[in-house]
Amino acid sequence: MTVDDVPTVPIEGTIRLGQFLKLANLAESGAHARDLVADGEVSVDGEVETRRGRQLERGMLVEVDLPGGTVAARVG
Repeated sequence: MTVDDVPTVPIEGTIRLGQFLKLANLAESGAHARDLVADGEVSVDGEVETRRGRQLERGMLVEVDLPGGTVAARVG
């Protein structure tokens, strides 16, 4: 996956990581988002993030390691 392949998901202001995972369709539900973060499967700007309440801002890259491969979205 290249930087050009990563979709940008528009937001207003800031958003929490758990909310963004659902909004960007990187998680199926809030419970799924919680589990992904707790299991260390989510990284923000290349660093593993274990706080579901982490505030995200425009331009940040969120990646999720799934069994089928890595999916990503940029906060816009």
